Amino acid sequence: MVKTEEKKPKKKRFSGEVVSTGMKDTAVVVVSRYSKHPRYGKYIKTKKRYKAHDKGNTTSVGDKVVIEETRPVSKDKCFKIVKS
Repeated sequence: MVKTEEKKPKKKRFSGEVVSTGMKDTAVVVVSRYSKHPRYGKYIKTKKRYKAHDKGNTTSVGDKVVIEETRPVSKDKCFKIVKS
């Protein structure tokens, strides 16, 4: 009998900068990346804001952090802060 192991999908991890900590237990993190335009080949800098769970508001604005995907904590929060 062959045992099949189910592989868990890798959780997404991004590094970015905290831009807001005004909400309780939440930090807004901006993740910027370079992506190549599919048609013209020019590299474009894109930014995206993620709301991340920050238990106890341990980070402050300007900190470099690593966020990781997790189960939904609220309507908009699906990430948690791993390293600050």
